Amino acid sequence: MALASAKELDAFLAAVERRAYKSALLALRDHHSALDVVQNAMLKLCERYGERPSEELPLIFQRILQNATTDHFRRAKVRNFWTTLLAPLKDASGDEAGDSLEALPGAVDTSPGADPAAMAESSQHLAAIEQALAELPARQRQAFLLRYWEEMDIAETARAMGCSEGSVKTHCFRAVSALSAKLKGKGIRL
Repeated sequence: MALASAKELDAFLAAVERRAYKSALLALRDHHSALDVVQNAMLKLCERYGERPSEELPLIFQRILQNATTDHFRRAKVRNFWTTLLAPLKDASGDEAGDSLEALPGAVDTSPGADPAAMAESSQHLAAIEQALAELPARQRQAFLLRYWEEMDIAETARAMGCSEGSVKTHCFRAVSALSAKLKGKGIRL
């Protein structure tokens, strides 16, 4: 196995950045946090694993991204604990804005000859799918995205998630069943 060159590493990061951001956004439900997590994961990949063979980069990156997401939740839990304890000391005028999942533009055909009704329907379907994905439990969402979005096989997904292949199959089955039920309830059949 040949070591990854700087050019191969750059090409890999450019190819994975949008999908990694979308995965992080679905997990974290916050635009800024998702950007931070993806950027930190990319930096860690370059700093610590940039000299690895290019074939290993996708699995290593997914593992780093999943660990960074988990670390974000751990830090948020500690931060929220202290915020709750100190809340009575906070000024009454402190107004907190709720965090919301920002909609991302989907892959919709915007060519001049495109049918506006089809574009609107496609956009609505993408929004419904993203919402249904965001509502899945974290491990189901993670398994689903790695298997079907990142197109990893079961063994690769198990290594990236740090679990057994049987767990991956279970999480994927449950995710597909839940997504199917949610989308069917909204009148969407894929």
